[in-house]
Amino acid sequence: MTLRPLHDRILIKRIEEKETAKGGIIIPDTAKEKPQEGEVISVGNGKKTEEGNVIALDVKAGDRILFAKYSGAEIKLDNNEYLILREEEVLGVIEAAKPSAAGGKK
Repeated sequence: MTLRPLHDRILIKRIEEKETAKGGIIIPDTAKEKPQEGEVISVGNGKKTEEGNVIALDVKAGDRILFAKYSGAEIKLDNNEYLILREEEVLGVIEAAKPSAAGGKK
């Protein structure tokens, strides 16, 4: 089953954090906080203005994003947990670091 969010909403899947802390301590599932990082699965068509124009979203499927701890609504599809939130609840898009052009040589 697939789900296409409406308007400015985004369907994301949480990216689970590693189970071991820096000191090698294993954290049980009951003590973990839910991750605030996720992968965008699908996005709506965009937000409509009062004039009827559609403003496209800044995020796209495949983006890794950060969102606030208590954002969105949790849903379950095909035994997988997802989160639907509005684009305004996205704090930022995580992008891969680009290598510098200078190469660090002088």
